[in-house]
Amino acid sequence: MRRSGEKLTDAQLLQSYMNGDEEAFREIVGRYKNSLYVFLKQFLNRTDLVEDVFQETFLQLFNSRESFDPDRPLRPWLFTIAANKAKDALRKAQRTSAVPIGTISESQEMSFDEMLDSLGSDNTMPYEELERSETAARVNEVMAQMPETLREILSMAYFSRFSYKQMAEILSIPIGTVKSRLHTAVARFAKDYRASIGSKEVK
Repeated sequence: MRRSGEKLTDAQLLQSYMNGDEEAFREIVGRYKNSLYVFLKQFLNRTDLVEDVFQETFLQLFNSRESFDPDRPLRPWLFTIAANKAKDALRKAQRTSAVPIGTISESQEMSFDEMLDSLGSDNTMPYEELERSETAARVNEVMAQMPETLREILSMAYFSRFSYKQMAEILSIPIGTVKSRLHTAVARFAKDYRASIGSKEVK
């Protein structure tokens, strides 16, 4: 039995749960529920699907706990389950994307990283707070219009902060493909984001 206040690793928590400690599983859920929910919200862009996929992901983790390899990190495995569940949900909902991949733009006024960093700034005045919320809404709007594969890679790289290797494992694709797809996704986002700014300025 662990001591009060003792912080266990993911592998130790899962092992404890396999040994009958239900509190350990609840701790795993508490540790990852927020980041997983954000990932699914960004990836699915369907509020009617997020809750179901969120619950199915942890149910699958519960059912597959004995197949977990304690030598590998839990987080990528959990997000692999989530990504697969999300894709299944989208297929069942017969959601298809007819939006063509845009031409890669050679110039960018603001990179995707810089734009996201601006959203995380705490040193803001009231007007800047308003501007930040509008920017966040625009980010979600632009991502919602992107093809599934590009939205998925952006969500993993910039919102969930996975490494190239982890994304390759989760998506079952080579690292080279991850880099190429992410490059296309960032360029597509930058192009569509600038276009959305221009369209709102014209109105």
